[in-house]
Amino acid sequence: MSEKNDFEALDDFLEPYLELPVKGKDGEVRVYRIEDPPAEDGIRIERITSLAARLAAGGKTPDTPVLDDAEELDLYRACLGDAYEDLRRELSWSRFKHVSLTAMFWVTTDRDTALQFWRTGQQPGKANRAARRQASRGSSASAAASATPSPASTSGTKAGSKRRSKAKGKAQPRT
Repeated sequence: MSEKNDFEALDDFLEPYLELPVKGKDGEVRVYRIEDPPAEDGIRIERITSLAARLAAGGKTPDTPVLDDAEELDLYRACLGDAYEDLRRELSWSRFKHVSLTAMFWVTTDRDTALQFWRTGQQPGKANRAARRQASRGSSASAAASATPSPASTSGTKAGSKRRSKAKGKAQPRT
């Protein structure tokens, strides 16, 4: 009796590289190909980013830097692979760091997360949390709409009973 294999080959869906168009110091846009790192580098990248994520989740600022300058560059070297030297030579610090962090998000999560960072420069998920906080303060259109009392209902309610507003949590008189 043969068993059915529901898994596709890894190469059928796993992307072995990331291509990033970057404008160099000379103004020319070049596409840099970032290869999927070797397993040992991937493990090291995961360990470093997991530590940083745990520190951030705890809301605690470490007493000392998680990485010194040399370790940070080593992390970027692991993320960028063979493209590291060319990128470091061709880019300003801010562009180099942006490319490196994009590659790091690709290595540690997925292409969509890397693309979100590439386009926004924001750590994926942060903008969404900020938008939710903004909405919870009642400053967005949807928050304002949810604060509008719903029409009074007479089915199964007593006249004069109070209605609780979802937005403010305070009892509102029925109209």
